[in-house]
Amino acid sequence: MRQLFLFSLLLISGTTAVAQSQVRGLVVDSTTRKPLMEATVSLLSARDSSVVTFMITNGEGAFAFNKVTAGNYRILITYVGYRNKSKRISVSPDKPTLDAGTFELMTQAVDLHEVVVKQEAPPITIKQDTVEFNANSFKTQPNAMVESMLKKLPGVEVDRDGTIKAQGQEVKKVLVDGKPFFGDDPKMATRNLPADIIDKVQLVDQQSDQAQFTGIDDGNRNKAINLVTKKEKRKGYFGQQTIGAGPNETDDMRYAARLNLNRFNGEQQISIIGQANNVNSQGFTGQSIFGGGAGLGANFGGGGIIVADGRGGRSGGGFGGSSNAITRTLAGGLNYRNAWGKKADLSASYFLNDLHTITDQQSRRQYALPDTSYQVNQNSTSRNQTSSHRFNVRFTYQLDSLTTLRIEPGFTVQNSLFQSLNQSQTLTSDAVGTGGPVDSTNLINTSLTRYNSTGNGISGNNNALLMRKFKRKGRTLSLNWNTAVNNQRTDGINQSTNEFFGQTGGRNQNINQRNEQTSKSVTNTVNLAYTEPLSLSKSLEFHYNYSLNRNTSDRTVNNYDESTGTYSAFNPALSNNFVNTYQTNRVGSTLQTKRLKYTYALGFDVQQASLRSDNRTTDTELRKNFTNVLPNAVFTYTFSKSRTLRLNYRSQTHAPSVSQLQPVPDNTNPLNIRLGNPNLKQEFTHTVSLNYNNFQQTTFRSVFAMLNASQTSNKIVNATSFNKQGAQTTQPVNTNGYYNMNGFLTIGRRIQPLKANVNLTSHVNFNRGVSLVNSQTNRSQNWTLSQGARMNSNFNEKLEFGLSGNISYQTALYSLQSSQNTEFFNKSLSGDLYYQLPFRLVVTTDITYNNYSGKSAGSVQNFALWNVALARQFFRNKQGELRLQVYDLLNQNRSINRNVTETYTEETTSRVLNRYFLLTFTYNLRRFGSGPQARPDRGPSYQPRDLQRPGRLN
Repeated sequence: MRQLFLFSLLLISGTTAVAQSQVRGLVVDSTTRKPLMEATVSLLSARDSSVVTFMITNGEGAFAFNKVTAGNYRILITYVGYRNKSKRISVSPDKPTLDAGTFELMTQAVDLHEVVVKQEAPPITIKQDTVEFNANSFKTQPNAMVESMLKKLPGVEVDRDGTIKAQGQEVKKVLVDGKPFFGDDPKMATRNLPADIIDKVQLVDQQSDQAQFTGIDDGNRNKAINLVTKKEKRKGYFGQQTIGAGPNETDDMRYAARLNLNRFNGEQQISIIGQANNVNSQGFTGQSIFGGGAGLGANFGGGGIIVADGRGGRSGGGFGGSSNAITRTLAGGLNYRNAWGKKADLSASYFLNDLHTITDQQSRRQYALPDTSYQVNQNSTSRNQTSSHRFNVRFTYQLDSLTTLRIEPGFTVQNSLFQSLNQSQTLTSDAVGTGGPVDSTNLINTSLTRYNSTGNGISGNNNALLMRKFKRKGRTLSLNWNTAVNNQRTDGINQSTNEFFGQTGGRNQNINQRNEQTSKSVTNTVNLAYTEPLSLSKSLEFHYNYSLNRNTSDRTVNNYDESTGTYSAFNPALSNNFVNTYQTNRVGSTLQTKRLKYTYALGFDVQQASLRSDNRTTDTELRKNFTNVLPNAVFTYTFSKSRTLRLNYRSQTHAPSVSQLQPVPDNTNPLNIRLGNPNLKQEFTHTVSLNYNNFQQTTFRSVFAMLNASQTSNKIVNATSFNKQGAQTTQPVNTNGYYNMNGFLTIGRRIQPLKANVNLTSHVNFNRGVSLVNSQTNRSQNWTLSQGARMNSNFNEKLEFGLSGNISYQTALYSLQSSQNTEFFNKSLSGDLYYQLPFRLVVTTDITYNNYSGKSAGSVQNFALWNVALARQFFRNKQGELRLQVYDLLNQNRSINRNVTETYTEETTSRVLNRYFLLTFTYNLRRFGSGPQARPDRGPSYQPRDLQRPGRLN
């Protein structure tokens, strides 16, 4: 903790030992000699014209840059209506003050229709709900992908698996020039587009299409990123092709091949991607229609808290991605986008993938119950093969000057094959922690389970949005209809041998069953909204929402009949046909007021909901009706162009899923029987969130903060019961007393002597929950505190490096059994280096060191993941590269997880990729022509239609 604090302090304070000088000057009119106030003065690096700092002149036309380190610079003066003027200067340590002299600007008399004002853009610009980063201020290695750039942005975090978090919230969508790129998969853009074609990265609190159109903020926002490409890169060909192979520690060969080809021609964009590898590298997000993961296998673990994870790491070429398994990937796709005339715009994509995943895990699970405790040791192996086809289309048509229709259909077809083998031992409390031999005197039970299954399914959705403006400004009418369908079928064989021990003797249980399950879900949602302007600053919206969700789940289980050798013995206790229907009608209004500095909206809805559960197997029916008042409020205050504050309050309901309602046991894991509860009620949640953004353009300091708090009534949690033989039954129930709070703070600044961006990031999360264990109430409190520091430097054209550190403290407290309380630390340090050697040689390396410890059955563990690569660049523009890289040079890579639930703590280790060598050749295609002239409203920094401020969707 102390080392990280000192490291953070060193980064944020900069280097005070470097000699620094003041640079000052004066800006005047060349004719009148009068000073020019508020002229923009930029201090640029003479080497590459990157922005060092900038400011505006005062009332006397003077400017002064303080603490400028020795070096060569260029001063650029820009002022509307005048010609730009620049001057080269040299700052030396022996001159504490440098007078750059007087800059005389000449007026520029030209036709206003031909004026193009260009100005060095600041690194960060805040525009209401958009934070815009200038890509030139966050440079990356040559031929790097967008993901590398995102890692350098303040307030943005990128996990090893490519998941993006911005200001503490996960980014669900990444657009390219305001339009989808291979649907809504963020990784398709960040891992397949080069960083050098990006002009700006816009981080947006994106509202729904309907809210953007009406101009009424309903508080429903999602984090999205829009990548604005450079104007000169919008016409041409570009891409990256890679092929490579190499040995690893076993006899298997590692291989990786990649195809990436893009053709941009103004509004028309065509992209083709393909990849094949067995090094856990995926340029996309794996999506399953079976409800996460394979969706077909036994559930032997629990969710929880990740303590340490050195599973991933990518050096240079980007192979060796993050996973607690070993994955073989075959994938390819096509993305097309074009504007058809002035009225129509089409985006469409097709993507297919075939994934083969091997997972080997060992876990130690420690139960602490009100009257006893015991330990479960498990070894599990699974093989999962999934193939899927994804289609996405978005079509926008301008019916007339006031009416727009947008249709967005998409669907996925998927097939899966799953196999698993699980072995477990449950030990008595006397044997826990002894480390002694396991024998019949301390065993409670043993289990050996084989589960094999196949599955297929199709999921689809369609969103249709009709938007109509009227002649009176602010009067709108919109209709949104969304349909979602998910149909799946699985067929599995469950074979299990369980042996139970006790004082009166043991008993054996053998299970050999076939289960078939068919699930169908259809959801239709219609939302109608009408807005009426009451004055120049006030608008009133009336809206109506109707939603109908129908779920059908038919599960049939047959026991193995030894006399016939088939699965023909019907098991009525485990079979069930269940239908669940959830219908809501909601009506309400929102009053919004806009002022110069602030905007607020107050809404009030009334919702009537009905829940109908039909158990066709037992011929019983359950009906429930709910009436809720749903208030909401949004307040936004703009202190300045670069400082904003937003406060949001929402209330909402959540209905239980069909799997939570269906009253049939799931014995896929015979020692953990899962049972539905048809008496569940809907959840009701209140959420308050606060967001603050601040960037000081003259000092390059940034502050991004978020605080979110929620309270849920009738929270759906698990009630778990255990018998004396160690078997458990889990069933969802409603409880009260659930609270959650999480916060995020990032402070960033620029250290000019190192040409580095520094960010300090703090996280806090608190969770208070209530569960039931053996019919007794268990209250839990979980805290997570973490502090991180990161520095990225583009020191010069040859050297780029980064340093980061993070420490987290996590604790879990339980009212039912204090011996279950736990706390632990996780510390990590990482660094990466890019350096150009003579003869076009490049060395890259990255290393991550992990250390975790705490109150647990395991001991302190340390390990490091070190990747090294040496590359030789070819051709005139260095478009070709031959690279030799070593993944996990120290052969220490591992995956360690710590799970904490209401009934147990668990440590899990997984088999991961270890040391291998890879020799690859990469060719980067870059062939750009003179791009089409940008439209007047579509310059390099335009705000795309999808992300415009409310009320300006065309």
